[in-house]
Amino acid sequence: MPAKPEVDSLDRQILDLLIENGRRSVRDIAARVRLSPSPVKRRIERLERLGVIVGYTALVDEDRLGDTIEAFAEVRYSGSTDVESITASARSVPGVTAVFTVAGDPDALVHFRVESIQHLHRLIDQIRRDGNVIGTKTLMVLDSWRRGERRSAPPH
Repeated sequence: MPAKPEVDSLDRQILDLLIENGRRSVRDIAARVRLSPSPVKRRIERLERLGVIVGYTALVDEDRLGDTIEAFAEVRYSGSTDVESITASARSVPGVTAVFTVAGDPDALVHFRVESIQHLHRLIDQIRRDGNVIGTKTLMVLDSWRRGERRSAPPH
């Protein structure tokens, strides 16, 4: 495991601002942390070199794309299934957005974004066809919050 990089409270403030908005300008960050832009730019470049910042990404409103249903499936595998096989099996299913292997029961949490209940049904069936799956339990997401995510209030 690589050594933990030195990250001070100012680095943390910069990281929090970038997590909140990855397109935030160095000038804006500098004003918020009360430094000039040059040292902020150097700190960001250092955090990138150290691998603390591994990339920048866009947050997408999946509802606008038609994938309005979000769900998790708890998946249980036979005792002989290794972690890599669990991950590979779930990754091969289109519509799976993330796989979390966990200690305890269940063995994995599989995250989905789909357009309909029927679509989710087909994906759960596909996961169940893996010869090592011994059980599933599906959980539908009613609402969510994620750090750094900008969302309007849910409809009433």
